[in-house]
Amino acid sequence: MRDDKQRQKRGQRRIAPVVAVLALTSLAGAACTNDLVTSSRSSSILVIERIGAALGGTPDDPIPTLLNSDVLLKGGVFPDISRVTTRLAFKAPGTSANQTSPTSANGVTVTGYRVVYRRSANRNTPGVDVPYPFEGGVTMTTIDIGTAEFTLVRAQAKLEEPLISLWNDGGAVAISVVAEVTLSRS
Repeated sequence: MRDDKQRQKRGQRRIAPVVAVLALTSLAGAACTNDLVTSSRSSSILVIERIGAALGGTPDDPIPTLLNSDVLLKGGVFPDISRVTTRLAFKAPGTSANQTSPTSANGVTVTGYRVVYRRSANRNTPGVDVPYPFEGGVTMTTIDIGTAEFTLVRAQAKLEEPLISLWNDGGAVAISVVAEVTLSRS
């Protein structure tokens, strides 16, 4: 508490969670639900094993599933990075005595992602209540297990509303949002 008061006196506050929870929507056309399993001709399904994030501007490994993001850190603005780990599952995995093994023909390649932020109580106006949604490129092919890193909170989002209002007594102390990440393939 004393550190927070000293920081406020210097014009810098520790910002509480900006991105409080990471939610993940499944890979378009390859989710692990009955409808999508039967509607696709693909032999495999991409399963999200884990998604985590790291505070930008730090050497932290993007392992935690909860991101406490600072808008201004060490006098600078840095993007926050996320890491997703996926695995391949088969629609027809074989039998317990003769299980199917993945080959390059079964692989699933992710080529992009989209991040959309939302808050509770339908306060979801981009640039007012939440940062603007964005799309980015990432390439990851999962044959057995795959891992990819991508930007979860862009540096420029920290220089726009509503995040810039968190600087130096500019408004709210913290906002809590869910980042919905949709992986896609071409």
